[in-house]
Amino acid sequence: MPGVAQVVRRAYRYRFYPTPGQASELARTFGCVRLVYNKALEERTRAYQVDGRRVTYAESSAMLTGGKRGDEFGFLSEVSCVPLQQALRHLQAAFCGFFAKRAKYPAFKSRKKSRASAEFTRSAFRWRNGTLTLAKMDAPLDVRWSRPLPEGAEPSTVTVSRDAAGRWFVCLLLVEEKITPLPPVDAAVGVDVGITALATLSTGEKIPNPRHERRDRRKLAKAQRSLARKEKGSNNRAKARLKVARVCARIADRRRDHLHKVTTRLVRENQVIAVEDLAVRNMVKNRSLARAVSDASWREPRGMLEYKTAWYGRTLVVADRWFPSSRMCSACGALRERMPLNIREWTCPCGAVHDRDVNAARNVLAAGQAES
Repeated sequence: MPGVAQVVRRAYRYRFYPTPGQASELARTFGCVRLVYNKALEERTRAYQVDGRRVTYAESSAMLTGGKRGDEFGFLSEVSCVPLQQALRHLQAAFCGFFAKRAKYPAFKSRKKSRASAEFTRSAFRWRNGTLTLAKMDAPLDVRWSRPLPEGAEPSTVTVSRDAAGRWFVCLLLVEEKITPLPPVDAAVGVDVGITALATLSTGEKIPNPRHERRDRRKLAKAQRSLARKEKGSNNRAKARLKVARVCARIADRRRDHLHKVTTRLVRENQVIAVEDLAVRNMVKNRSLARAVSDASWREPRGMLEYKTAWYGRTLVVADRWFPSSRMCSACGALRERMPLNIREWTCPCGAVHDRDVNAARNVLAAGQAES
């Protein structure tokens, strides 16, 4: 029988299509959010380097209020004040992470490279009868509800964003959603990620790697060549950049969709899932493997498994990064000195014949169960 439902924070993202007036208002809001964040970061950095003191969130908020009353930044009053305050809160959270040594020093937001987004709290949007209306807007957003929200859902925050491909998204955060764990099952699996096979399971099954980037590589290269020929700053270059972004967005969307399906299946079918602690950041520094490793997106499945196992009452165990899963015999435990990548099958002195990836998955499962 399923366990007791637990309360979690869960976000639902939907595509929406703004009117020209809404798009203009949101674009101004994005610019103001970026400006407030960068000015607050600049002041905090100056205060620490020159005066040797830390600027608090309250001081940054007071500076924002004073700036609105002046002539230089009076235009900040034309957009909703809530996203601007949320930008200061995000900056405060970034500094907390930096001082706790969990993150690097906060960076300035770029107009061209940073994600264009604005966060609205409950006082800045109206959610009524399945329609969403933001502050400073008369009409509700034209949201495509691709999946229903839980009955009686009340969003706590709404984040509006626009990606590099020009698509608009709205993300609704539900703070108190109840998720019922899945019924317990008597199954455990070890997972070994790879390039030829996206994932090899300890059961012997190999999940193929769709290689989405390689399938659209020619289309992407053509769009990038067209972009390179355009004059910088021209309208034609902006159009060509949009075509490149759309190809990249298609690749990313298909990859993420496939990874969601694979990880959801693993969580539904297994009570315990064992994976390796891979140093993906170091692996992509190898120029011979970087493109293939990035296309397989080895880090993203682990993140999905972490929250899905927590939601649905499963257990995720992580084997040590230095565990020799490929060099160890899963039958007798003998350890080989070397195992070059070109060796895909090998025979142990005990007589066991191993597929390299299946053997590694079985060792990962054994190591994970030993650590749990």
